[in-house]
Amino acid sequence: MTSFASSQICPTCWARLNTSPPRSANQFQSVSKKTHSTMVVITHIVGGLGNQMFQYAVGRSLSVSTGQTLKLDLASMKKYTRREFSLQQFNIHAELARPHETPVTRSRGFLRRAFQLIQRQSPCQHITEKAHTFDPTVMSLGGSLYFDGYWQSEKYFASIANTIRSDFSLAAPLSSGREAILSHIRTTNAVSVHVRRGDYVTNPSANATHGTIEPGWYEAAMQRMAERTDDPSFFVFSDDPAWAQQNLKSSWKMTFVEPQQDGRDGEDMHLMAACRNHITANSTFSWWGAWLNANPAKHVIAPLHWFRSPLHDDKDLIPATWERV
Repeated sequence: MTSFASSQICPTCWARLNTSPPRSANQFQSVSKKTHSTMVVITHIVGGLGNQMFQYAVGRSLSVSTGQTLKLDLASMKKYTRREFSLQQFNIHAELARPHETPVTRSRGFLRRAFQLIQRQSPCQHITEKAHTFDPTVMSLGGSLYFDGYWQSEKYFASIANTIRSDFSLAAPLSSGREAILSHIRTTNAVSVHVRRGDYVTNPSANATHGTIEPGWYEAAMQRMAERTDDPSFFVFSDDPAWAQQNLKSSWKMTFVEPQQDGRDGEDMHLMAACRNHITANSTFSWWGAWLNANPAKHVIAPLHWFRSPLHDDKDLIPATWERV
């Protein structure tokens, strides 16, 4: 079992999840006050920022409906997914789960047996996601719960949409460079366009699961968006901006946004959300960039197929008001 010592978590992440009182009125504002409830909702955090947001959202939804404390299990972040915890960028309301509160699913031998004995004194129902589709039975669960999965459907948290959007507001002001881009976005009929490359290209497993979206799809999506909105300006966000600039050719007005570094990718997501309309990749990052835009009149175009294999049912992943192309 991975230890939760603060030295193994980045100082900012640990501080924002620590249950000790904040050091100033504005610092660590995302941390919930410590409660005395013995019932908890714990969600297992893995993957990149978009995945972490879905995992938080399902836990937050059950936490609100049951009145129980939400805690996050970060034990697998670096060891199994080699990703950084990224939710500290937002005004989340959660505490850090302790080792004795979480199911022992990856340890073996004596250590596993020892923690199993501890957990008998503090049972927590382990809820494992069975499929990519929405499972309505999850929403009626009670008692202490541990969520293990990706939970990629707004149906898990649609009832508290305003709360989720508030929780995912930025905890710190935009950097000056991002403020300039935001000002540009607000003066145009902006459409965010997300081009996901990265591990979808370099990682064989990710490529086999998701594949990549070809330039022709983006051309068709931009054409369709231009038919639905007047004088669009396309703001292109990509983890491979050089590829995007080379391959996305269009007569429309286009601005290519260099990706934010230093663990501040939440800023780029909020720039996406500031656009009036959206063209997403098959990526949870741009899913959230579109969803965080609360305008009910927005146009969102998403890929017809989220996964490469037709065996993956993604019917509940894309909101009903979005258009699939």
